[in-house]
Amino acid sequence: MTATAESGRLRAEALPTAQTAALAYVRSLAVAERPAALAAIARELTTAGVRHRPEQLLAEVLQFGRLTVNFHPDRLCVDGRTVAAALADDGAYRSQFVTGISNGGLTAYPGGDRDRWEQRMFDGAYQRPEVTREQRPTYGGINLLDHADGACPRFGSCHLRLRPEVLTRATFCLGDSHLDPRTVGTGDAFEAVLAGLLTGTAATGECLGRTGLDVATLVRTLLAGPTTAPTAGRALDDYVEAQIHGVLDLAQDVEELVVDPSFAGTENGATLALLAQRYGFPLRWHPGFALAVNRVDPDFRGPAIPVLAERLHREFARPGDPVDAALIGRGAVSVVTEPTRWADRGSATETLQHLKQLWHVLVRYGTPHVA
Repeated sequence: MTATAESGRLRAEALPTAQTAALAYVRSLAVAERPAALAAIARELTTAGVRHRPEQLLAEVLQFGRLTVNFHPDRLCVDGRTVAAALADDGAYRSQFVTGISNGGLTAYPGGDRDRWEQRMFDGAYQRPEVTREQRPTYGGINLLDHADGACPRFGSCHLRLRPEVLTRATFCLGDSHLDPRTVGTGDAFEAVLAGLLTGTAATGECLGRTGLDVATLVRTLLAGPTTAPTAGRALDDYVEAQIHGVLDLAQDVEELVVDPSFAGTENGATLALLAQRYGFPLRWHPGFALAVNRVDPDFRGPAIPVLAERLHREFARPGDPVDAALIGRGAVSVVTEPTRWADRGSATETLQHLKQLWHVLVRYGTPHVA
């Protein structure tokens, strides 16, 4: 066992009882699907003419795949700090149960949707009376194809790329957890998830509603290792979600911080650079997303989104500037700090939802940001 793997194993073994129980429950479900999943992977490898055994492919996935946690650095936590400032101050990435914000649904409270789906996913481990909100899992994804925008850009313009040992305390599901997915795995029982990715079908025969990942592309990418100029994956819906159990400590768990270039020269960009220096990992810029304000698609997320983009650009951007992550963030902060400014659009919740949908349009249609 390598020193990295041993470190990860020891930290996983030191988890509180509830987190250990959550991992064990998901692993038991994944192990039950292992024989059928291995057979499905073998068929895909044979069909693709790839001379790999399923066990080889699994080993490469877990060696080269990286957990990533996407976030918007400029959003405000319930205590008024930006996400970037909270990360720099606290030295840890925390769940919605602590931050009170989300780039998905805001339902992290006892009896809320997130609480109920975590109860189903982890067999009630986190509903035990001794469990604190700080012990809840954090969410990310596994970036198998080395996408520049991380595994789940839907949830943020920047991401933390985690060290491989964090895999030992992660669980996975194929599809977003709010959809009650049945295809699950752990770092040492990933077969069903990989089989579902390759075939578009769970080992149980359940259709996953996806076309399947090309096995030759996956193998070629894994063997090549990290690229110097990775491309964006734009994965708004099609990703392997990861749930990380235990504290996500920046100094111990982060390999790299990857930042959208729209934050270059901004206060948030300076804060991100500070936290990377403080906790000892490099900061890298990905190509980003930019879109001319008159190119915001009215169909992808609805006709209200181009109207919002025009207003956002008129009030917060210079002529000729594109719509980008930092501009959307300025609007999101304004909705929270200047609610009367946006009262004509309806509730703050509705406007924040539309800003989130504008981000989805940007990920879907944006081109690399040019400084």
